Parts: sequence; C-alpha cells; structure tokens
Amino acid sequence: MTSPAPIWSFLGPGGTFCESALRQVAPADVVLDSCQDVPTALDRVRDRSAVAAVVPIENSVEGGVNVTLDNLVVGAPLVIAAEMAVPITFVLAGRPGTRLEDIRAISTHPHAWAQCRGWVHQHLPGAVYIEGSSTSAPARALAEADAATAAALEYQAVLCNPLAAEQYNLTVIAGGVADNPDAVTRFVKVSRPGRVGEPTGADKTTLLVQLPHNRAGALLDMLEQFSVRGVNLTRIESRPVGDSLGRYRFSIDVEGHIRDERVQAAFIGLHRTCPFLRFLGSYPRLDSLPVVVPAGTSDKDFVVARSWVAEVLEGRSL
Repeated sequence: MTSPAPIWSFLGPGGTFCESALRQVAPADVVLDSCQDVPTALDRVRDRSAVAAVVPIENSVEGGVNVTLDNLVVGAPLVIAAEMAVPITFVLAGRPGTRLEDIRAISTHPHAWAQCRGWVHQHLPGAVYIEGSSTSAPARALAEADAATAAALEYQAVLCNPLAAEQYNLTVIAGGVADNPDAVTRFVKVSRPGRVGEPTGADKTTLLVQLPHNRAGALLDMLEQFSVRGVNLTRIESRPVGDSLGRYRFSIDVEGHIRDERVQAAFIGLHRTCPFLRFLGSYPRLDSLPVVVPAGTSDKDFVVARSWVAEVLEGRSL
C-alpha cells in the first residue's frame, strides 16, 4: 500500500515568494496546502494536518516578520528545520487595460509595500495603500473579480512578483519597482519537535528569551551568557510580551548547534536567569561556512574544564 504524499502548508496563494522558497526544500511529491496567513500555516503543523510549513521570518530591508516571530511563541511548540533565501523582485500589475494614471490604490503585503513605497511615492504620489495578507492574494482577488466586483476591492493594482502576475493573467504596468534591487527574504521550514539532528559544523540555532521584569542589568546578563562562551549572535530582535508596557522577549539567532557544548552552556545560563526560554531549532546555515569559535570557548575547552572540575571533586587537582 502506497503511503500518502506529505502535505506542506505555506503562506499562499500560489505564486508567492513563499512558494518559491518551499520548492527549494520540499520533496517532489509534496502536496501543497495554501494558507491565507502565517498563523494558519503554522497551526496546520500543530494539528498534524501538515508535516511542515514554510513561512517568511526575515527580510533584508524590513527586518523580522513579526507575525511569524510572535506565533512561534504561542501554542504548541514548533521548531525550525531549515532556512531558505529568495531574491525579491516586484512588479506593479493590474487588470488588462489598466494604465498608470488609473491607479488610486495599491494592495500588497506590508513588507512588499515597505520595499516599494519610494517608487510609488515618486510615480504615484496620491496612491493609497491597502494591506494584503500576502503578495499574491490581492493579485488573485483582482484577477478573479469581474467589472462589478473589481470596484469593491478598492484598489486597481498590486505589487507582486512577476510569476504571480503571469499566473493570474494580470498586465505588468511597471517592472523593477523595488527600491532596493538586492532585497532578499529569508524563509524557514517549520515542523513539530523531535530528536535534534547532528551538527554539520555550519549551523544556526534560533531561540526566544524573555527577560526578568524591571531588573537592572537583565539585558546585559542575557548577552553575557553568549559572549563568555564565544557564541556569536547573528540576529536579535525585541518583541513586546503583550501583557503590559515595558516587557519584552527577544528572538535570537546564534551561530552553532544545540549539541555544541558551548551553546548548551549558554542555554543553561539563560534557563537559570530568565523566566522564559524556548528552543526553536538548530539547522544548517544558508552560507554553509564553518563557525569560527574564539580561543578558549571551543567544545574541547569545555570538555577540559569539566574534566578539571571532576578531578577537583575527587581531590586530584587542588
């Protein structure tokens, strides 16, 4: 009996950059589950409707994708198993016959708008922004609308990638509309927790940490857990806890793997000093470059130190 094909959820609909990222890592026989937003895609994994989800987590222009960072904190735990990068290219597209001078409002995802608003301000200074759940969803809605329902959408054009414009038979009104032609978005494959894989020597670990409330030096204490062990931070972003003003948690990427002793030592220190700590996965880094460990903080150094402590306890090294 043939096993059913695995289901992967993603931020849809079809034609998004997210689907392009998914195609980089998904099996050939995967069944795609297009979701209207990031929380739905992640909940599909939590309720076992899908074995994995692919969602955006960081953009080189706009920074972290807050809806992803926040959703990884709530609900049943999930872990990141892989990361993918997709170069971002935008076009301004509309229904056939739409001209630049016809456009009064534009819809797209907030991150796409942030990457194109300079061009829009220059060429369509009076255009209003209508927020979309993805770069592709407004394009599909515009394409599926008839003459009567198109007016109800309140926008005449979308910012999307060229594949989405082609897929939904929209006319490209202007190409190359991104303010930064070198923009890249990082996506992650997310799955349910399981046995952590072995290190590759070029890994990244993601975690969420909440600081003790209103304690002087709490941020410094947290950072020292990494610095004294030679663990390099590649990303750190603050997000409000949400229960009151002035309370924050931090989303952090570090070089190294949770099976590395120095990374484990940092986690132990964080667990001892912080009220909330969530491990979000160790996975191969995109650049595949070996982690450079400062002298005195390698796994070998920790093994030597642990052996020395054992000798002290036995009275053999005083």
